[in-house]
Amino acid sequence: MSAPRIMVGMSGGVDSSVAALRLVRQGEPVAGLFMQNWEDDEALDGTGAAEGKPKAAGSGECRAEDDRRDAVAVCGLLGIPFHFRNFSGQYWAGVFEHFLAEYAAGRTPNPDVLCNREVKFKHFLDAARELGAERIATGHYARVAHQGGRWRLLRGVDRGKDQSYFLHQLGQEQLAATLFPIGELHKSELRLIAREAGLPTHAKKDSTGICFIGERDFRAFLGRYLPARSGEIRDPQGQRIAEHPGVFYFTLGQREGLNIGGVRGRPAAPWYVVGKDVASNVLYVDQDRESPYLQSTWLRSERAHWVACAAPARRFECTAQTRYRQADEPCTVQVDDDGTLQVRFARPQRAVTPGQSLVLYDGDDCLGGAVIAATDAPLERRLAGSSPSNEVSPR
Repeated sequence: MSAPRIMVGMSGGVDSSVAALRLVRQGEPVAGLFMQNWEDDEALDGTGAAEGKPKAAGSGECRAEDDRRDAVAVCGLLGIPFHFRNFSGQYWAGVFEHFLAEYAAGRTPNPDVLCNREVKFKHFLDAARELGAERIATGHYARVAHQGGRWRLLRGVDRGKDQSYFLHQLGQEQLAATLFPIGELHKSELRLIAREAGLPTHAKKDSTGICFIGERDFRAFLGRYLPARSGEIRDPQGQRIAEHPGVFYFTLGQREGLNIGGVRGRPAAPWYVVGKDVASNVLYVDQDRESPYLQSTWLRSERAHWVACAAPARRFECTAQTRYRQADEPCTVQVDDDGTLQVRFARPQRAVTPGQSLVLYDGDDCLGGAVIAATDAPLERRLAGSSPSNEVSPR
């Protein structure tokens, strides 16, 4: 059998199934590859995670085997070869260790971004090439275009499903070798195509939760790796409100899981996380969803990654997202000498969270992005004991 020209990352879901179907219908020589990137129970030994790494505790909810069976079934129906690779060790070292370190530091990481860069468009791409494929394809809602000698990463046509936010760390080499066969489709169209083709995944629920780990009781899961240490919940003025099980279980703007009952002298209204002091083990809350303590107009990032290999300019205007599915927010970007960014927004932003990703756009073009390092939210500045310097001036 001749080597496939395109290797499709088969997740066992409907998106990758239709991606493979479309390529087969175009007459492309295609094969599928299923990646196992997380091991439950006691499977993380020398064949999974690196020697000596902790073993993952099973949740009873892992769908890896079901997903693999579905991927095999789809490949069989389409008449294409099926391959399997276990990248658990690479996922642990390249994604999960960073995930834990960020939470331990009180930040809120985005593992899907790192997973795409370190696993799906690195180890998967390498495995595809070893199997003789020239390019890879995935079921992401995004598009790739080549113009002016450069590869461009574009939003998916279905803005409600667009995944360019999670792909912003890709560069020219990865994009040159990547196809997104469903990027021009809306989800409703894709489901119809899958159903009419008789794909066994046509009605399968979309996966959610942590990349490759899935839906779990997040607090119980994280507690297996980061032992809980209870502490005080305070309001922004420092008054004790209640007790928390561990500051790293919470993120800015969060309402669920605080378990704050009636507080004497306070309205019977929900509480929201507005700050975290990891050093003092204190969680700060307020009863206003739009609390001024959650608002920021400026952020500083870590070193940025640019899809085109370089920033558009040292200073430019564009739009940004500081979380997935956020509406475009106009901003001014300043690129500092060390590659980090200072970004000022045209209007205040709610719950901009260190550790999350800032992703920059020019229309449908994803320019790149960076991890958020700090903001000018009042409580964050107070806890840091400093204020931004050399800021981007207001427009």
